[in-house]
Amino acid sequence: MLDSKRKNYLIGFLFILISSISFSTKSVIVKLVYQLNVDAVTALFLRMGFALPFFLVVFFLKKEKIPLTKKQILQIFLLGFLGYYLASILDFEGLQYISAGIERLILFIYPTIVLLISSYILNKKISKIEWISLSITYLGILIVFSSNEVPKNTNTYIGVGLIFICAIVYAIYLIGTGEIIHQVGAIRFTALAMIVACLVIFMHFFMTKEISTLYKLPSQVYFYGFLMGIVNTVIPTFLLSLGIKKIGSGTTAIIGTIGPVSTIFLAWIFLDEKLAWEQWIGTFFVMLGVFFVSQKKT
Repeated sequence: MLDSKRKNYLIGFLFILISSISFSTKSVIVKLVYQLNVDAVTALFLRMGFALPFFLVVFFLKKEKIPLTKKQILQIFLLGFLGYYLASILDFEGLQYISAGIERLILFIYPTIVLLISSYILNKKISKIEWISLSITYLGILIVFSSNEVPKNTNTYIGVGLIFICAIVYAIYLIGTGEIIHQVGAIRFTALAMIVACLVIFMHFFMTKEISTLYKLPSQVYFYGFLMGIVNTVIPTFLLSLGIKKIGSGTTAIIGTIGPVSTIFLAWIFLDEKLAWEQWIGTFFVMLGVFFVSQKKT
């Protein structure tokens, strides 16, 4: 029999592992949706449409007697817009131009962006170890793109640019969540921020698309939409919060390195994406650099 401490750690470990893999499969499923001639806005609408009912239920179940202040409401709206709408739309648009494996690798560097932005805004000095970690990370990115397997064309540059901006936006979102999460609670904040993002996505869709678009989609697209909404959004979002609570952010960072590897593996199985040896070396460098940055931060 496991004692309570080990049992708690094991549960937290499994929560983070499942969360990391669930998040990482999103890129693969989005690419499968694109194979059915569905655009980014429609794909994101389906994702949020399936996810919204669950976040509404969680919000009402976790509804607290303490009302939100006007400042907190504004913060939640802005952060929900940035972290779950703007970052998501940039990510989905970028995936139209580059592979799922490269997309996940670029997104994975967001802790390094958090470090750089925080040092600039808060005037925190970056240590020698952190500079080395940053150098290793971006050297890894350069090695990946030096491979002949990565196309050197306009589409690739557009895709990489969109995903990199997405990583910057997500880093800004994470920096902004520190204070508000402690004030309103992680579950309550996540549910509210996701509800905001869902509503903005719906507005975006209905302003740019005809509702008849939804009736003409292949049935398989709705299944993928369900997977994106539940498997890639609802489940990993809450498992991540619960896992961090049980085992801490430091261990979470270690387990989270499985994300890019699982994306690459799944993209190889379902999308026939293959990595050259230079890309594997570059991926290892990126994971190593981000790992040390995350450890230093936690």
